[in-house]
Amino acid sequence: MTRLVLARREFFRFLASSPVLAAAQDASNHTVASIKDALNTMDFEPLARKALPPAHWGYLASGVDDDVTVRMNREAMTHFQLRARRLAGIVKPDLTTEVFGGLWETPIYVSAVGGQRALHPEGELATARAAKARKTTQMLSTNTSTSLEEVGKALGTAPWFQFYMPVTWSETEKLVRRVEAAGCPVLAWTIDRVNGRNTETSARLARADTRDCLACHATHPITGSGAQNRRAMPMFKGLSGELHPAEANWSYVDRLRKMTRMKLVLKGIDTAEDAVLAREHGADGVVVSNHGGRSMETGRGTIDILPEVVDAVGSQVAVFVDGGFRRGTDIVKALALGARAVGIGRPYAWGLASFGQEGVERVLEILRAELTMTMLGCGLASTREITRACILRNGSKVG
Repeated sequence: MTRLVLARREFFRFLASSPVLAAAQDASNHTVASIKDALNTMDFEPLARKALPPAHWGYLASGVDDDVTVRMNREAMTHFQLRARRLAGIVKPDLTTEVFGGLWETPIYVSAVGGQRALHPEGELATARAAKARKTTQMLSTNTSTSLEEVGKALGTAPWFQFYMPVTWSETEKLVRRVEAAGCPVLAWTIDRVNGRNTETSARLARADTRDCLACHATHPITGSGAQNRRAMPMFKGLSGELHPAEANWSYVDRLRKMTRMKLVLKGIDTAEDAVLAREHGADGVVVSNHGGRSMETGRGTIDILPEVVDAVGSQVAVFVDGGFRRGTDIVKALALGARAVGIGRPYAWGLASFGQEGVERVLEILRAELTMTMLGCGLASTREITRACILRNGSKVG
């Protein structure tokens, strides 16, 4: 027994002096004193949590039910592995990608996050200026806290518009005409919110918030009317604020398709069956998305869903994906599975909450650098070379 106790003491002394343990402790104590201290996009998450009041952090962090799908979006990235290649002789890979006849600087876009003034006083304008500086496409939410027209001026071009459908066709047409008049090239109808959702984490943190919500909301966000709050938002001028017609079906896609000359993208596709229907009803593109785990507790990560959607529509429909993308390696995996481009949401929102425009720019800078490094490590000279030959799924080839 005495020898055992002595051995244990020696072991713990070794651990205490171990450089490995010291390095681990240093990593866990890593703080971001300035924006350049951020080593990856996740470094901005604790900063955003510290910067935001409980209700606003809850809105940003929440999934639905037990938040399983939020976590699965990240976990699913580990289901795929990259095949490293050596001595490829590539100095500077080409990150450009073709989207709807245009050339993007990178296969990354900032996806819609509603009401960004809840995260930073400059809100969507800061995001737009950052996207412009980093030559990145911006998708703007219907629930934006800054008008589409103002965002377009800051961005230097009209953004893609993430569309929540009003409950009546007269209001739908009115909103579509406004978006079209602003010059938006793409209307991305988000169809995963039609049936409502149960954001428990958000509700709990809102109840824990001691501030007077009526100072910035028309009603209390939990107990009041969502429509009444929306009527105060810039995109709902002259509208009732009522959204998401419960009776919506695929005939609504037909009618929306006939209503506009914009490219029509359906955001929230999670199965091959719905991807085929989207193609048959005239969609130009689909976004494989579960609303960042915020629409329904499916327990499926979007990158796991991506291959069946790509295989279902082939090259006839552009496939995009969002949900859980935090690293350049994640982006390469998505492109290898057939995504045209990858949307990020929470990472740039964390950057916005922490440092405003600079934070969003730094997030985009980190992702671009990681994407470049990953392509070099895989021997890929351009995004066009990223195919399923570059990856494995749980150690096996991806068909």
